[in-house]
Amino acid sequence: MATETLSRIETAPIPVTVIQPRRPFWDFELGHLWEYHELLFFLIWRDVKVRYKQTALGVAWAVLQPLLATLIFSIFFGRLAKIPSDGIPYPVFAYVAMVPWQYFANALAESSNSLVASQNLIKKVYFPRLIIPIGSVMAGLVDFCFSFTILIVMMFHYGIRPSGTIIFFPVFLLLAVCTALAAGLWLSALNVQFRDVKHTIPFLVQFWFFMTPVVYPSSIVPPKWRMLYGLNPMSGVVEGFRYSVLGKAGHPSQLIWVSAGAVLVMLFGGILYFRRMESSFADIV
Repeated sequence: MATETLSRIETAPIPVTVIQPRRPFWDFELGHLWEYHELLFFLIWRDVKVRYKQTALGVAWAVLQPLLATLIFSIFFGRLAKIPSDGIPYPVFAYVAMVPWQYFANALAESSNSLVASQNLIKKVYFPRLIIPIGSVMAGLVDFCFSFTILIVMMFHYGIRPSGTIIFFPVFLLLAVCTALAAGLWLSALNVQFRDVKHTIPFLVQFWFFMTPVVYPSSIVPPKWRMLYGLNPMSGVVEGFRYSVLGKAGHPSQLIWVSAGAVLVMLFGGILYFRRMESSFADIV
């Protein structure tokens, strides 16, 4: 009996530990990210609930912010300053730009602070940290839908009907999401290491706003500066929204291609930098 037991012990498989090098930061797999899609949905739902929890006006905030801003712009820039609007009623001209801009500004503010706000979750369990800023950016689409509904009402009021260019609307919406995500990846990773980054966000958003054709058309920019102006990704997003929704604001042409290229560079670089810093988030957050 003892001989048989000893024989079983000797023939039992010996556990083997395989040590592999850590995956380089540029080795990024979407399939690995999709494995945690349920966590992504949970984070999106959490951000939406936190945004509207214990608020007096609830989802009305998503409508009031761009609507009140459009009212002020219409008075000072449309009536007093006589800013051209490409033949479109100025309130519609400004509001159609405020819809993607307000989404971008809010998504940038939320995603840039998303890692620091989720530090307890980061320290406890492993998951791709990229999910956190993605969740913040995607949660902002709820506000976008509400504000876009008001745009439809305004267009009906001014007798503006969507043209065939509306088929390009999903493309420019995707461009807006990628722009917010690209900037959010850079700033969220930087904010973990340098906490004073969050204090620069309001100034950055304000500066970015005046560099974007929200209250004025891009046609007033001299042609020799048009390519340089297109390096601002939100320039292409705003002009693309006007072109696709209104169909009368002029073809964005090369401005869109320059902005799309700038978004791709920002997004690719943001992913690489985020992946490079990801392993240290739990230690320094």
